[in-house]
Amino acid sequence: MRNNVNISKKLLSVAGKTNATFKLIQEGDKVLVGLSGGKDSLALVHILKYMQRSAPFKFEFEACTISYGMPGESYENLHNHCLEYDIKHTIYDTNIFEISNDTIRENSSFCSYFSRMRRGALYTFAEQGGFTKIALGHHFDDAVESFFMNMFYNGSMRSLAPIYKTNRGVHLIRPLIQARESQLRAFADENNIQTIGDESCPAMMKNVKMPHAREATKEWLKEMESKQKNIFKMIKASFSHIHDDTLFDPERWVRDDID
Repeated sequence: MRNNVNISKKLLSVAGKTNATFKLIQEGDKVLVGLSGGKDSLALVHILKYMQRSAPFKFEFEACTISYGMPGESYENLHNHCLEYDIKHTIYDTNIFEISNDTIRENSSFCSYFSRMRRGALYTFAEQGGFTKIALGHHFDDAVESFFMNMFYNGSMRSLAPIYKTNRGVHLIRPLIQARESQLRAFADENNIQTIGDESCPAMMKNVKMPHAREATKEWLKEMESKQKNIFKMIKASFSHIHDDTLFDPERWVRDDID
């Protein structure tokens, strides 16, 4: 059994400050991490393992991987990785893949469908296990991409909240929401961690056109950053400096001179 991986001080600092600012994990919390096996969620479980050893408060956490029940699906290597580092890990079996042919709406995105179903299964597991919070591995690049996708494709201004309470009563938290994707990729590379990529998504086994919006947005932002290296820094600052009264939503205006 191994106890340590190499985590950069900068990444630990970002995660620590995010947790302190938004009060994500506190004394006595029981946290369930949605572990897909990608670089983001793997970084998250190791950072929480570090926090358990160093934080001035006590909390529990364990990881859960949702199995879709699709042909060829295997999480043996991922489970062995968790055993190696003493991370409690459960593979939660579902029949999501089987029922998808009958329940997915016409013209719906398969990726969105499987994401919703996976999240629902994770909520169910959390409720059964008495967890107070569910932690996901979304990072700042995800938040920025979601912001512009909502603006360009949905006509709304919204992103990914660091913490919110779901309709099912559990708090969902994103401890890595202020970390850059490149930091998490560097973590996996430095520790030579075997990750699971898009091939694990059931949508890859469906003969459908894959959604292009996120990839297009990611490429657009990459091009913007190549021209303005501080653009993500400025976007992060703007997420904390919102001037409601300059926008077009009447409910958000703060004007004493309007009757």
